[in-house]
Amino acid sequence: MRFNLIDRENWDRTEYFEHYLSQKCTYSLTANIDITTLLEQLRNKGIKLYPAFIYMVTRIVNAHEEFRTCFNDEGDLGYWDHMIPSYTIFHDDNKSFSSLWTAFSNEFLVFYKNYNDDITRYSNAKGLFTKDNEPENCFPISSIPWVSFTSFNLNINDDHDFLLPIITSGKYFNQENKTLLPVSLQVHHAVCDGYHAGTFIEELQQLANNFHDWLP
Repeated sequence: MRFNLIDRENWDRTEYFEHYLSQKCTYSLTANIDITTLLEQLRNKGIKLYPAFIYMVTRIVNAHEEFRTCFNDEGDLGYWDHMIPSYTIFHDDNKSFSSLWTAFSNEFLVFYKNYNDDITRYSNAKGLFTKDNEPENCFPISSIPWVSFTSFNLNINDDHDFLLPIITSGKYFNQENKTLLPVSLQVHHAVCDGYHAGTFIEELQQLANNFHDWLP
């Protein structure tokens, strides 16, 4: 994993970055993704929606530099070559959750195996972070499968220097013979504009539509 430093003096986004960083301006956008056919195919193959969702989201994040831009542990601004998903899992017995990370691959079956290996090993381990050595190049994904929300916002009091996207899915629901999944994308305006948020939602819908390109 390589962290590429950004030369802020010659970066074409510097004016926007400094303006919105100083304003501590973040925003969220929620949209419904049509997963009607995707969900049917996943059920036919015995694959759960959550790992497929994590896979699709990570594919999009890795395709765009804006979603990989952040400050590293030394406080330098740059972007990672690729990102790794850090996602929450729920413990039904005590209603708590844990955060796991799983090595990513563009090959769905490879990622799905990695995911299942981690779930098998850590699903019964209690605690916030149960898998050690989380890499720096992780970004957060979570799910609230009990609520079909119309908006969602997560507030981070970290001097608003957290620049990576935060993605949250809700409870899917049926409407007009379609199965819709609410998805919230939260970003920092210093690195992501409305265009980038719109691109994320559009490409997520495309991956759901074109599942035959990645789902074996």
